[in-house]
Amino acid sequence: MFEKFTEKALNVIVEAQNIAIYDHSDKVLSEHLLLAAVKESKGFCSRIFNSYDITYDKLAKEIYMTLNIEESDMTSSIPFSDDFKRILQRTMDLVNESGNSTVHYEHIVLALINDKHSKISTYLENLGFDIDKSRPLIEKLVQRKSKNDLHPEIEENKEPEINLTEETDSLFNNEQSSKVFERAVSKLSASNYEILGTEQIISSILEDKESGLTKILAQFGITNDIFEQKLSQIQSRDSEYAGRQIVFTPNAFRVMNLALQTAKELGSSEVLPEHMILGLLKTKKGVAYDILKELHINDDDLAHTIIKPIEKEMPETLTILRLAKQEARRMGRAVVGTEMFLLGIIGEATGIGAVVLNELEITIKDARILVERIIGTGNDYSDGEIAFTKRAKRVLETAWEYAKKANKTKIESSDLLLAITTEPDSTAMQVLEQLGADVLEIREGIKKHTPVA
Repeated sequence: MFEKFTEKALNVIVEAQNIAIYDHSDKVLSEHLLLAAVKESKGFCSRIFNSYDITYDKLAKEIYMTLNIEESDMTSSIPFSDDFKRILQRTMDLVNESGNSTVHYEHIVLALINDKHSKISTYLENLGFDIDKSRPLIEKLVQRKSKNDLHPEIEENKEPEINLTEETDSLFNNEQSSKVFERAVSKLSASNYEILGTEQIISSILEDKESGLTKILAQFGITNDIFEQKLSQIQSRDSEYAGRQIVFTPNAFRVMNLALQTAKELGSSEVLPEHMILGLLKTKKGVAYDILKELHINDDDLAHTIIKPIEKEMPETLTILRLAKQEARRMGRAVVGTEMFLLGIIGEATGIGAVVLNELEITIKDARILVERIIGTGNDYSDGEIAFTKRAKRVLETAWEYAKKANKTKIESSDLLLAITTEPDSTAMQVLEQLGADVLEIREGIKKHTPVA
C-alpha cells in the first residue's frame, strides 16, 4: 500500500506511529493519525487549520483529556487499530475516486474529517473546526492533484510504482548490500520481530567494521557498540515473527526508496550501504535516526563526508545530473525534465553519450535554444532541491535497468541517452528530432562506441 504514498503522505503515517510510540500506546489510533496530520500540515490545509486556530498542542490536549493518555517512554513498532485501518482504506478509496495514481496528504485529511465511526469529528468540532465548510475546499484541492504541472513532462498518472517488498532481491543484489540484508534478516528472526525497521538495517551496516563507510561513521561517533547500546534502551517488540516474507515499516520503506533513488542520482547501478545511510538522513525520522540525533550528528556533515569519496570517482551520471540541475536553475525552473538530462549529457562532453551526439553535430548551444523555445524560461529559481519530472524519473529508472543488465556498477551517459530514446514523446526527443537526429542513428551510435564485453 505505502508504495503509492507521496513523501508528504508517508510522513503523516510515520509521524502517527511515532506519536503512538511516545504515548506508550499498544496500537496506532485514529487519534494519532489526526495529530500527525495537523503536525505535518503544510500549504492550503495548514491555512485551513490555522484559520480555526487548530494547533497540535490544542488538539493533543483535547484528545488526551478524552483518552486519558500520558506521554511515556518510546517503545517498539505497534499495529494499526481498526479505526486507523478503516481510515486508511477510505483514503485509498478517495484516491481512486479522484483519479490519482498516488496518495496525497489531502486524501488522508479528507478521510479523517469524513469518518463518522471515530471521535475525529467531535475533537475538531469541540475546537471550533467547521467540517462542512472545510470539506468542499479540500475536495477541490484533491481534484486539482490529478492535473498536470506547467512543465510538459509532469505526468502523474504515469509515475512508476516501486514495490520494495517485492523487489528486495534487486535492491540487495550486490555483495555489500546482500550481506547487510542477510544480517538484518537474522536480527529480525532472532528478536522475534515481524517488520524490518531502520534500526536493523543500520545495525547490520555497522557490523562490518572493516568497510570504508563504517570507518566514516566511526569518525562521527557512530559505532556498532554505541548504536546497540542506544538501541537496547528503546527496543521492545511484543509481536512474534510469523513467516519468511520481510515487510518494511513505513519509515524503512521510505528509507530504502530514497536509497534506491539516491543510488541512481549518484550514478550507481547498485544500492549500497552508503545509499541506505543517505536515505536515512533524508527521512529524518525513525528509530535509527533518533539514535543519530541523540549522538548529536549533523546530517549535512555526515552526508557530505559519505558523498565525498563517491564524487572523487567522478561517475558520469552524477556529473550529468548536476549539470542538468544547473541548466534548470539557469532557465528559472525548479524541475528537471528529460531535456535537462540531454543538456547534461552534452555538457559532460567525455562520455559515449556526448560522443554520439557530437558526431550527429548536436551542440549545447543549439540544444539550449530549442529547450528554451519548448519549455520557456520561468521565475521559480530555487537554491533548494530541484525535483525530477515523472518522465525524467522513468528515464533514470530505464538507464538503471540498462546498466544492471550490462553488469555495470555505474550508470553511464550511454545508458541515459539510450533510455531517452525509449520516451518518444519526451521533450528531449523533441529537441533531438528538431536537430535532425533520429532514434535509429542514436542507438547505432551508442552500439558502435560501446566496448564489447
